[in-house]
Amino acid sequence: MTEKGGSAVWLLALGQTLIYAGCYYSFPALLPDLEAATGWTKAELALGPTLAFLVMACLTPFTGRLVDRGLGGELLVWCPVVIALGVAGLGLVGSLAGWLALWALIGVAQAGSLYETCFAFLTRRLGDGARAAITRVTLVAGFAGTVSFPLGHWWGTALGGQGALVAFAGLVLLAAPLNAVAVRQLRRRERAGMEPAPSPPGVLLAALRRPAFWAIALGFLAVYLNHGILITYALVLFADRGAAPGVAAFAAACIGPAQVAGRLVLLAAGARVTTGQAVMASLGSMVVAGVLLWLAGVAPGLIFAFAVMQGAGIGLTSILRPVLIAEVLGRQGFGAISGAAAVAPILASAAAPSVGAGLLALGGPGLVYAVCLGLAVVGLALMAGLLWRRESV
Repeated sequence: MTEKGGSAVWLLALGQTLIYAGCYYSFPALLPDLEAATGWTKAELALGPTLAFLVMACLTPFTGRLVDRGLGGELLVWCPVVIALGVAGLGLVGSLAGWLALWALIGVAQAGSLYETCFAFLTRRLGDGARAAITRVTLVAGFAGTVSFPLGHWWGTALGGQGALVAFAGLVLLAAPLNAVAVRQLRRRERAGMEPAPSPPGVLLAALRRPAFWAIALGFLAVYLNHGILITYALVLFADRGAAPGVAAFAAACIGPAQVAGRLVLLAAGARVTTGQAVMASLGSMVVAGVLLWLAGVAPGLIFAFAVMQGAGIGLTSILRPVLIAEVLGRQGFGAISGAAAVAPILASAAAPSVGAGLLALGGPGLVYAVCLGLAVVGLALMAGLLWRRESV
């Protein structure tokens, strides 16, 4: 095995891709079919993913402690099995109460199987080599949406919305053996580096008193709420712009490769581009994406340009957010500070489906375009103010 984890990292990357494809992206990929199959409204359906992310936000600190105790591998192996059972149950349930209960179960398992747990496990096992491994995982998992939207279009047509969810459950289940092999391989290695030191007393409280912390937290909350709404209702919005179902699914599938492309460009640029410049380019790209989506009402083909700009912008944030926190707030007590800042995007992801459904009910797609563009502008403005203040000090 190579110094940076070898094939085990690629197996974890594929596992993350399957979990995100079968759980996170299957809902927006099947939303029109689920409406037709269940008779429930978008708002009622969206309560499920919202509840799952709320549960995940509550439990992520607890699962992080389990990783510190050496149980990260068990979480990565068994939580996908629970998710698969939950997603399969969504394909069979006939009541809204059952729909919500199953999403709550999925939220519990998501807390132990998605990026946060995967990255913590890699850090524990690979030490200094974890950064490269994490980058490789994000590059591969960026294709999760590319997998989900075409499959959702095909399976939704052939099996119906709920039948397609059972098929997606099989996709998630495949992640369990992949993760099991990866965990076994990584555990054969001698752990690199030392256990992370506890955060110094008061370091988080000191960070919470700094305006920079709240600029970062609120800026990325706005960005993730923007993206969560747009990705959840991508098919609905693209249809409103005049795209046929197959074209809409293909355009939505382009968001994933654009995320990967954005990350590859950043890696290739290296030290030639500062973190501040990359952050401004990332969030500026999302502002441009919002404008393009609005203009797609005149030229529907612009939904593909939107997908490229939105995907590239959001794709950079998973790499830039922790780097920005370290540069602006310092590395002392980084784990505690970064964990606190991560609550904002998780809550934004939780709120996005329901907020989007509410906006559609109140003002239709036009209100969604306006609010999402506004969120992107707010995120860009907060980061611009933060970076300007930092440069002027």
